[in-house]
Amino acid sequence: MASRRLLSSLLRSSSRRSISKSTLSSPTPKISASSTRRASPYGYLLNRAAEYATSAAAASPPSQPPPAKSEGKKGKVIDEFTGEGSIGHVCQVIGAVVDVKFDEGLPPILTALEVQGHSIRLVLEVAQHLGESVVRTIAMDGTEGLVRGQPVLNTGSPITVPVGRATLGRIINVIGEAIDEKGDLKTEHYLPIHREAPSFVEQATEQQILVTGIKAESKCALVYGQMNEPPGARARVGLTGLTVAEHFRDAEGQDVLLFIDNIFRFTQISELGIYPAVDPLDSTSRMLSPHVLGQEHYNTARGVQEVLQNYKNLQDIIAILGMDELSEDDKLTVARARKIQRFLSQPFHVAEVFTGAPGKYVELKESVNSFQGVLDGNYDDLPEQSFYMVGGIEEVIAKAEKISRESAAP
Repeated sequence: MASRRLLSSLLRSSSRRSISKSTLSSPTPKISASSTRRASPYGYLLNRAAEYATSAAAASPPSQPPPAKSEGKKGKVIDEFTGEGSIGHVCQVIGAVVDVKFDEGLPPILTALEVQGHSIRLVLEVAQHLGESVVRTIAMDGTEGLVRGQPVLNTGSPITVPVGRATLGRIINVIGEAIDEKGDLKTEHYLPIHREAPSFVEQATEQQILVTGIKAESKCALVYGQMNEPPGARARVGLTGLTVAEHFRDAEGQDVLLFIDNIFRFTQISELGIYPAVDPLDSTSRMLSPHVLGQEHYNTARGVQEVLQNYKNLQDIIAILGMDELSEDDKLTVARARKIQRFLSQPFHVAEVFTGAPGKYVELKESVNSFQGVLDGNYDDLPEQSFYMVGGIEEVIAKAEKISRESAAP
């Protein structure tokens, strides 16, 4: 192309220097004496260059314009600070960790991003800025089917969930979607899960025990968790529940009780039909202290754990040699531990329609006194079946008398 432009410029300059006025009126030009003269070396070179340029231009195909540079899909940035509305693209997927690149509108940390064109609603939360307009995010759901180059929308705000009375009796996931198959939540109240914490003067620093009426809860901390969810969902589900609870407290002025704790489900004891299937040995609480519970409650809880631990240590010997090979003290320990295990069971009000048995509420002081009586041997003469699915110790005694009468009847 450069040589062609050079030749064209030489042609134009030579035309201005050597070409005289052309005659277009006559079909056959007249040959004058001056036209038969030999051209100078300079004019000869110009004529050769013009002939070369003309033949090359005629032989080469017409040049095509350069293709336009394709640009990725870009969104309209609504907020310059949060980058709301900008569109990024997935550049790397490592399990639940997804890296997204933004050409403009870089989202701040803790901003929620939504993957576009995915089979499910996949929300990503920004966790880190890697540089070069790339952010590292944590997925709130599975990343199966996510590919590089997939567009991602910057929402410009943290994960937002529905709050208010519309959430009562409903089940929602970490991103606020209803998962109870009862349709969408119809509410106009939404709150982000990341907000400023209340000041220290607004926080209660006193420690107190919340009485629930559940005997097992007086000995350990209750647990509930969705272990099949991705790490991102498990890390943020507590904040989602806290957001819903804070709305009832702040907007409606209600006294809210929020349980966020862990519980170790005892598979072996649930196979025996003992519910709630809680393992008092693996479930612990920082509230289990004599300064919080009182010395009597603390000693009883520790005594129950000690008996259950001794029984657990003897299970291998029992499985190999049998109960007959145990000492009298070990036999007494096993008998009391089995009674404690069954006494930890309790009929629930929510399970009345399934079990046909009315739910039982047990006061904290009664529960502590009943377990202390078992530890002291006051009920060694009662069969262990009488401790199963009852409330207080009075019901245990009444059930034992009923079993005794039935066994004595012909």
